[in-house]
Amino acid sequence: MTSGAEADAMKGAVSSRGRQGPGALWDSVKKAAFIIGSSLLFLVAFGNSLTWHLQRFWGASGNFWQNLWTKLYLMFEGHDMALFFLGTMLVPTLVFWVSNALLLLVDTTGKPSFITRYRIQVDKNNPVDPVKLRHALMTVLFNHVCISGPMVVGIYYLMTWLGNPCDPQLPTFHWGLTELAFFSITEEILFYYSHRLFHQPALYKHFHKQHHEWTAPIGIVSIYAHPLEHVLANLLPVVIGPVMLRSHLATTVLWYSLALVSTTISHCGYHLPLLPSPEFHDFHHLKFNQCYGVLGVLDRLHGTDNKFRQTKQYERHTVLTSFTPLTESVPDAPKKLQ
Repeated sequence: MTSGAEADAMKGAVSSRGRQGPGALWDSVKKAAFIIGSSLLFLVAFGNSLTWHLQRFWGASGNFWQNLWTKLYLMFEGHDMALFFLGTMLVPTLVFWVSNALLLLVDTTGKPSFITRYRIQVDKNNPVDPVKLRHALMTVLFNHVCISGPMVVGIYYLMTWLGNPCDPQLPTFHWGLTELAFFSITEEILFYYSHRLFHQPALYKHFHKQHHEWTAPIGIVSIYAHPLEHVLANLLPVVIGPVMLRSHLATTVLWYSLALVSTTISHCGYHLPLLPSPEFHDFHHLKFNQCYGVLGVLDRLHGTDNKFRQTKQYERHTVLTSFTPLTESVPDAPKKLQ
């Protein structure tokens, strides 16, 4: 059986496709291409600039990153599994918990105010419920240690069987960027359809409902999920790309870290200056049956963003380039008097 909300969503998707036409889908594709392209250009500029400064500061010669990797490789020579596990677990874990520790400080104290003024759902999590937060933290720790850890071990054996993820030679910078673009597209496809699958009533009730306890999400909630959902919808869309391309450990670690930062921003509840907009996924938590994907291309194709595109949240769904919160520059419409 299909719930009333999902039935309405399906009807809206059908009528929305009729109204949109190919032009709307092309617009969404262009936006996704702009996001990926801008990110890749930023990585190129940042990578070249950082390399130049590091070489100048340390007086390094030749390829700084290759020299750095060679030293690390020789340090772990003969212990590829340890190198792979530390790389794919330690670095992304540090990235995830450091970024979320800063967000949790704001969520639990309501300070500093210059951050809280960017809260998307202004009247929520001010401050966050400590009991609810404690339960979420325990689940996240379990998923991270008991689910992600063993899965990384399995991925190591799979990638070693397919190739050599700890190859002494780093991939070229441009090939690494190509891989990141491929990973982003693969994640969009797998996450969108697995996410929609978990919204089917039978699966939602037993698995995905846990994640949606947070109608106003915070960063840590990004991996607050039932273990089955964590494997199929959180981990699989991220890990499958590097496996398919037999990627180097360095690219894999970078991608895992970027994916964790991305999902943290999507769930953080704050639309901060110069960061990607979290409005899209925040709206999903608020309304349940809209905005299932990451980039928005498949939502536009299937009409699962039709209600979102009629809201103020959609008008705010852009990179904030000023210090004025979008809730102020694009305020909600006045509530109608009863």
